Amino acid sequence: MDHLKNKELLSAVNEIFNEKVPFHKVLGLQVKSISHDSVQIHLEMRDELMGNYIRRTLHGGVISSVIDVTAALAAFMGIQGKMDNETLEKRLARIRNLGTISLHVDFLRPGKGKFFVATGYCLKAGNKVAVTRVEMHDEGNDLIAVGAGSYTVA
Repeated sequence: MDHLKNKELLSAVNEIFNEKVPFHKVLGLQVKSISHDSVQIHLEMRDELMGNYIRRTLHGGVISSVIDVTAALAAFMGIQGKMDNETLEKRLARIRNLGTISLHVDFLRPGKGKFFVATGYCLKAGNKVAVTRVEMHDEGNDLIAVGAGSYTVA
């Protein structure tokens, strides 16, 4: 894919992710980086996201949601490599078909800190299903959770 088409795609995906999905706004998710190989999502800690108010740790449901969103975006970007000759509109239309089939999350340590970064990779992008892996780190770069998911992409 030429550089201009790639830049247009990444810009459009960023706008959709950051501006058009209400749940992403509720959580405060922001795309930190995005490519066909990996995506990174940034999350700032807020009181509303705490699961344990005494320890001031991130809620497990928030961690799971961030991993799911990151994995879905990684799956979407993974299938984009198969669509180099398609129009931008057709490529973006694949978002309509994106959905979680399965998600597994392992919580490794409490989510403490001011911010968190989830990095997702598309391990396999088929015609109908994509398989992903996500790692979520705290501000000290400690691994707090990992996840694996399968997503419909067609």
